[in-house]
Amino acid sequence: MKLKLGLPKGSLQEASLQLFRRAGYEITVNPRSYFPHIDDNEIECMLIRAQEMARYVEDAVLDAGLTGRDWVLENRADVVEVADLIYAKQTLGKVRWVLAAPESSSIRSVKDLQGKVVATELVQVTKNYLEQNGVNARVEFSWGATEVKPPVLADAIVEVTETGSSLRANGLRIVDTVLESNTKFIANRSAWEDPCKRTKMETLVMLLKSAIDAAGKVGLMMNVRRTDLDQVLAVLPALKRPTISALSEAEWVAVNTIIEEKTVREIIPRLKAAHAQGIVEYPLNKIVI
Repeated sequence: MKLKLGLPKGSLQEASLQLFRRAGYEITVNPRSYFPHIDDNEIECMLIRAQEMARYVEDAVLDAGLTGRDWVLENRADVVEVADLIYAKQTLGKVRWVLAAPESSSIRSVKDLQGKVVATELVQVTKNYLEQNGVNARVEFSWGATEVKPPVLADAIVEVTETGSSLRANGLRIVDTVLESNTKFIANRSAWEDPCKRTKMETLVMLLKSAIDAAGKVGLMMNVRRTDLDQVLAVLPALKRPTISALSEAEWVAVNTIIEEKTVREIIPRLKAAHAQGIVEYPLNKIVI
């Protein structure tokens, strides 16, 4: 039994490969091949554009794949949405498909699109959005470089963004959010009913999510006198609760916890002031909750 797994080719490719590496899988991509090698004999990988992934999973060309919620909706694909994997090209957050128009445009709301032309790659979702708002506008498929089309080739666009910086650089103003999206692990319905494939998918999702949960966090361990324990614990913003272990000397304990990496430089001096000793910071690959 091999699980046929689709990996997103394009903007999400590198972020996805890095996520798999943090989860413990080494994937090697040959630039001349669409079939990367993975160091797991039970998985067979294929690179597919995220825009097409849901369709191939629905048709059982693939058992499972990673793609955006946006493309599942766009393709109206009948698949099992196994899990949300909140990561994107640049960040660990979600992305937005936004309605944007030139700064100088009179378009201030979706209602101002009546009779206008909207360019986008997300055609079906955009049409649904306009229909829900009672607006009749022409939606044209954009093959790329969508930001440069207004005002000559379109009155407005619906485009995906993480930070909005590319839109601002092209003189565009965000008018409304059409859709919020994130990466999803999706499965073919028949494959999901196969006990072996389902177990493999659940294991893979658990490891991927644990790698995402560990991103931006570090572990801290230290030795603390029992008489100083309360003031040390008051400093620590633990993931749940710190682990406290007895040491060979009865008056000392070991404290182990997980914190946000960006807070380390503030917390370590406070721990030292609270009389913690032997403070060690260490990186995390996975957090299984």
